[in-house]
Amino acid sequence: MAYRLGQAARNAGHRLHVHDRLGSTNTEALERARAGELGPLWVVAHRQEAGRGRRGNAWSSLPGNLTASVLWPVSGVAPDHLAELGFVAGVALADAVEATCGTLPGWDRRDPTRSVRLKWPNDLLLGSGKLAGLLLEAEVLPGGRRAVVIGFGVNVAAAPADLPATSLAAAGYVGGPEALLEHLSDEMAAHARAWAGGKAFTRIRERWLARAAGLGSEIAVASGERVLRGRFDTIDEGGRLVILGPDEARHVVTAGEVHFGTAATAA
Repeated sequence: MAYRLGQAARNAGHRLHVHDRLGSTNTEALERARAGELGPLWVVAHRQEAGRGRRGNAWSSLPGNLTASVLWPVSGVAPDHLAELGFVAGVALADAVEATCGTLPGWDRRDPTRSVRLKWPNDLLLGSGKLAGLLLEAEVLPGGRRAVVIGFGVNVAAAPADLPATSLAAAGYVGGPEALLEHLSDEMAAHARAWAGGKAFTRIRERWLARAAGLGSEIAVASGERVLRGRFDTIDEGGRLVILGPDEARHVVTAGEVHFGTAATAA
């Protein structure tokens, strides 16, 4: 089955470039932006050899998984709203996974082992395992034009053995990544339209919180040598994590590694 975009995405002017092999789909999308491409442009690789995650970490790209990036047009979007696109993408991906797997025999989103949840800031969980990661990268191009690329790495066929991760195949999905891309491109078009270039982030925030992993539970956030513990209260209007400390003091976190439950105690 060949990769293609969903009908709604195509109607919205999205385009697709498919490669047999790339170092990084994010890098390719940024190079297209430097060459004058505005987007929305999706870049997909059957094999990615130098994928990366947050903080420069490597991202393992196994055969049969989805490795895709989208160059998103941000002309007219205020710089302080650009990071919100990561939440738009997270909600879109969660809905795309459910649309892809919702017809599986016995699939029930109320089943804890098949619940699709968003983990701040950029992970997607299926049950208790990591299913996907997102990477948002921005660059100021010559002339002051901004380019924003969102990368998606989804464990469709397999998950890395050395991580607490899972895959769609482990949940009973027998298809390839192509169907997921169709749903993802359509959902991205729809949720970006709802976001309205940052004018309606409240809508996205509400949808993100409806799927938030660990909301209301014990949490620990590690940033460097500092570990902040408390209760996961919400994300604020800027997408920052809000933690209530043991003394009910409110702490706002902009970056860090998140742990829940017993893992929060051990962090």
